Amino acid sequence: MDTQTIVILDFGSQYTQLIARRIREQNVFSVVLPCTAKLDEIRAHKPLGVILSGGPSSVYDADAPAADPAMLQLGMPVLGICYGLQFIVHHLGGKVRSAAKREYGHAEVSIEDGSTALFAELPSSIHVWMSHGDEALELPAGFRRIAVTSNALAGIANEEKRIWAVQFHPEVHHTPMGSTLLRNFVFGICGAKGDWTPAHFIETTVAQIREKVGTGHVICGLSGGVDSSVAAVLVHKAIGDQLTCIFVNNGVLRKNEFQSVQKNLRDKLGLNIDAVDASERFLSKLAGVTDPEKKRKIIGAEFIAVFDDEAHRIAEKSGGVDWLVQGTLYPDVIESSSVKGPSQTIKSHHNVGGLPEFMKLKLIEPLRDLFKDEVRRIGRDLGMPEDVLGRQPFPGPGLAVRILGEVTPERVALLQEADEIVVSEIKAAGLYSKIWQSFAVLLPVMSVGVMGDQRTYAYTCAIRAVHSEDGMTADWTPLPYDVLKRISNRIVNEVRGINRVVYDVTSKPPGTIEWE
Repeated sequence: MDTQTIVILDFGSQYTQLIARRIREQNVFSVVLPCTAKLDEIRAHKPLGVILSGGPSSVYDADAPAADPAMLQLGMPVLGICYGLQFIVHHLGGKVRSAAKREYGHAEVSIEDGSTALFAELPSSIHVWMSHGDEALELPAGFRRIAVTSNALAGIANEEKRIWAVQFHPEVHHTPMGSTLLRNFVFGICGAKGDWTPAHFIETTVAQIREKVGTGHVICGLSGGVDSSVAAVLVHKAIGDQLTCIFVNNGVLRKNEFQSVQKNLRDKLGLNIDAVDASERFLSKLAGVTDPEKKRKIIGAEFIAVFDDEAHRIAEKSGGVDWLVQGTLYPDVIESSSVKGPSQTIKSHHNVGGLPEFMKLKLIEPLRDLFKDEVRRIGRDLGMPEDVLGRQPFPGPGLAVRILGEVTPERVALLQEADEIVVSEIKAAGLYSKIWQSFAVLLPVMSVGVMGDQRTYAYTCAIRAVHSEDGMTADWTPLPYDVLKRISNRIVNEVRGINRVVYDVTSKPPGTIEWE
């Protein structure tokens, strides 16, 4: 069964991933491509329709994001959103100018033509979220206005060309009926069936892996987290004993993690695990390093070096290793490079960006286009235990990006103890599954304290807990005072070397979830 796909062309909008999520919530697969994607690449996905995202630029700027206008002539349904509307108008002969009255935030849209399929089941007036400083002054031939605000045009259509566009953002929560509009486009206009389910994803992915791998041998970079575990089980379902999972102790894992992951994934999932204790090797490379990006790159490079060493050793037993599996997710890809549109790089990830030429392994990333909640759905359909799937996200560079400043064995030990207390208390309070991430951060801040009439001079520990859907944005969690009190009391009493605890109340943006 072929996957029905909606292609989203990214013009650099911060909301592009929300478009993808809203469509997938309808069990229809969506894929985001850079706005610069060639027509052949768009056609290769056999899309039911194309959505043009918003973006921060003006279509009349010399350096405006470039897309091939011929894409508008492919005959498939097109929906433009914000910048996407202006792109359509500009490239089909209309005029776009800087608006006399810009619209940012909440607005009310009056639907002038409720007969158009895009507005099916919508009332004559809807609340929306606007974010634009330009407006369409003249429409291209054959287009008509279908919605307006008190200030500007809000929607256009040309049914003959199968093109619709809105100036507002239906993908955000601030547009309460936006999901209905997107559903109208996906089902009413594009004719999607809504059959992209976990079972369908597993079936097609397993078949693709089998075809790709053939009789080759595969190693998997296993971290013990949800992403790499689901990736490993998915590949194991496809090729069985051709897969060897390599689990590396990089010296910055959580307390007892090296032992517990092996037990969980060997005993409960039957995976073939090659456990490598390379903690001294990693920590020696990190000695004296304080820059966050250098930490990440060092850990990424050392992971690759360890994999290369293990691949050679496994190859001697199996007759060769051809592939490396990684649990890369879609947010990793977006935050790490601009390949899917002119998005800014926030931070690098050790598991994104391919492998060096000296490493003769090809990459398998079966979860590369999925969000975290989708990965958990896949894992449940694979029959994986909830105590594996329910784990909160843990960064690839581990505690190294939660230790600000130099990473030393002593600081790792301090943070492991503090982090264990945070996790155990949040679990005891019944909050673990309700929070996206909760953890401790060791700050390079020493302060004076007093314990038993003795003066202390020790580290400060920050507690971080956030709500999020996919890690792209996040709000800090207001943990109950009694939980914070128990966490603080236990850390300063049980972790010798920390005498002060603070709570992080920063959302993303402007901050990031991790401190580094």
